[in-house]
Amino acid sequence: MARAGNKLIEDGVRVSDSLVFRQDKIWSRHSNDKVNIGETLARVIRTLSRYLPLDYEMNALSIGSSNEPQFRILQSAFSGSLFLLDIEKEALETVRERVQRQKTRNVCVVQGDFNRVFSGPARTLEFREKRLLDKRMELITLQHSLYYCRFEKWPGLLERLYEQILARQGAIYMVLMSARSEDPRTTTWLYNHFAAKFGGHKNDQCLLTFRKKLDAAAAFQDAEILNKTSHVEFFTEDFSAFMAVVWMILLYPQVHAYTLAQRREITEYFYETFFRKKQPLIQSQDHLVIYRGLEGPGLL
Repeated sequence: MARAGNKLIEDGVRVSDSLVFRQDKIWSRHSNDKVNIGETLARVIRTLSRYLPLDYEMNALSIGSSNEPQFRILQSAFSGSLFLLDIEKEALETVRERVQRQKTRNVCVVQGDFNRVFSGPARTLEFREKRLLDKRMELITLQHSLYYCRFEKWPGLLERLYEQILARQGAIYMVLMSARSEDPRTTTWLYNHFAAKFGGHKNDQCLLTFRKKLDAAAAFQDAEILNKTSHVEFFTEDFSAFMAVVWMILLYPQVHAYTLAQRREITEYFYETFFRKKQPLIQSQDHLVIYRGLEGPGLL
């Protein structure tokens, strides 16, 4: 490999230690993922607005996506309160500075690991009473957050959110990368390939499979549950930025601890297969919404 290529490879390996919220900022800038999520989020908010009183001030809880562009939509639509729960202090500091500078007093940031915060009924109730000011939420969002929660924990997590956090009329909106794909250009195929090759990992985090569990669960028999799948693309001419997003997609180091040699092999693969050919990454992603207490059908 030429010297210039070698330098790019080293740069691509080096950015594997960058913060998730910075990686996500690159993804947001150079993909249409946030536009895709924003359009669907708007349909969910439109549904809630239709069935709630016109002058009602709604409340929302965003779990694990505090520094994303959807913040602006949520802040303006949920004039009652918007609570942002995130494990990354740096992401919350960015929001906190903006909140203070722009005097958006309806926003409250909370640092914490949602796996721990909602680990049981007592903890969930304590969080609502102490951190949510004992308010119930008309909207709860988990946008690309469930990667950091084991699939077998999802039913308990969603049941606690539904029963103890969600308002009598409200919605829980989730987005996640699709779990299966035969297309080697997709983030799904790439994640499954490298996670299996270097860690023997099998991806079971599937919202479509989860939807079947929700349909059969007694706790959600009064809910309307909808799902759909969409596609987005990502590419940037900056290889370091490109690889920063790759590490986010491959869940390094939060979930998978690839060795230095493995990270170099991964970086070389993406350089040769995608970056040199200017081939964008394609992401197939699933959306799922749980509506509760509405007097008519909802949108997704």
